[in-house]
Amino acid sequence: MTLRTLITRRRAKTPAMAVPGLGEAEQDAAPRAGAQNVRRIIYWSLVTLAAALIISLQPVFAADTIWTKFSDVMKDVYGKLLGISTIIAVTAATVALLVRMISRNQRAVDEATTWLKRITVTWLILNTLGFIIAYLQPLFAGGQYTP
Repeated sequence: MTLRTLITRRRAKTPAMAVPGLGEAEQDAAPRAGAQNVRRIIYWSLVTLAAALIISLQPVFAADTIWTKFSDVMKDVYGKLLGISTIIAVTAATVALLVRMISRNQRAVDEATTWLKRITVTWLILNTLGFIIAYLQPLFAGGQYTP
């Protein structure tokens, strides 16, 4: 026997074990791949079950309703927005005032003046909304006015 015949000679597959369309290497790996697929299916089923349990149990342990949580988040977002808008308004107003003071062009001065008015009005509206949310909303809580 030569080395070539030893390498090419393999155990013959029975017709029950042969999978049509697969080579010998794939047929050897086919039973292992099936076991891996079963393990993968079981793993992802358990992960899905655990996620469903966590999601369904979370509202039970929550002390707040969705509306109180929403109100807290909105107040926090509004507070951060107001801080950022104040910084932006002061910066833009400074630029508009500098253009108004330095420019010799009357059209640029007029535009800077209108921008100053717009910045002031917008900043006042944002602060007024914050006042309504922070101080007047609790007065009307529950649909009843309590002075």
